[in-house]
Amino acid sequence: MNVLDEIRQCRICHDSLPLGANPTIQGNNNARILIAGQAPSKNVHLTNKPFNDASGVRLRSWLNVDEESFYNPNIFAIVPMAFCYPGKGKSGDLAPPSICAQTWREELLNYFNQIELTIVIGQYAQHYHFTNFISVTEQTKQWEILLPKMIALPHPSPRNRHWLQKNTWFERDVIPTLQTTTHKIITKIK
Repeated sequence: MNVLDEIRQCRICHDSLPLGANPTIQGNNNARILIAGQAPSKNVHLTNKPFNDASGVRLRSWLNVDEESFYNPNIFAIVPMAFCYPGKGKSGDLAPPSICAQTWREELLNYFNQIELTIVIGQYAQHYHFTNFISVTEQTKQWEILLPKMIALPHPSPRNRHWLQKNTWFERDVIPTLQTTTHKIITKIK
């Protein structure tokens, strides 16, 4: 049994989650692009399909990839900081429980040993992956320094509409380069 199978059977937080445990993760050790997200939405929890929601629609648009490529585990490893829906808070979903990262993250990242690009989405994933994390905006501004190996993105949630309107440089400057980088990797695989 590999680490992905172990995670899919994990029930560490089952009793503390509003819908119980349903770990959602995608990938295999051939994956070339790792998406480090936050935690599954309620819809992802119910369908057991990563980014199967409005955030996923925007993320696939940012990457300029179709669903077939996005859900190909040889291309994309989709590895949130927590694998189960954490529940609803006042202004969106609750933060990912830290027990997931404490239990699985290091072993999981070692498992994906052919990653060419790591896409780090949102504050929780960025805080974990970048030792000098200040804010999502400041981390995202580092895109030219981080690419072609890594990139930080704001969360693609519709709730981030205000951030996108305030930071027009992101979709104007960052997204085209991200799409080119992603396309080069996918073209090598296919």
